[in-house]
Amino acid sequence: MAGSSKPAQEGGGSLWRAVRAVAWAMIGLRNGDEYRKDQTLLRPLQVVGIALVALFLLVLLLMGLVHWVA
Repeated sequence: MAGSSKPAQEGGGSLWRAVRAVAWAMIGLRNGDEYRKDQTLLRPLQVVGIALVALFLLVLLLMGLVHWVA
């Protein structure tokens, strides 16, 4: 398969791309072209998993901030 020119990540997007997509979605800003690329490259289960972890970390951050201020 020396003539194969397929990218290494063709089956799914990278973990970093999914983290970026979730972060931009939480902020509420996303470029339309990048959004369409993410729809084709990322697996839904990957995005949901990262979103749940990010939400958990956000809640922990807010709880720590309240504990520190109060």
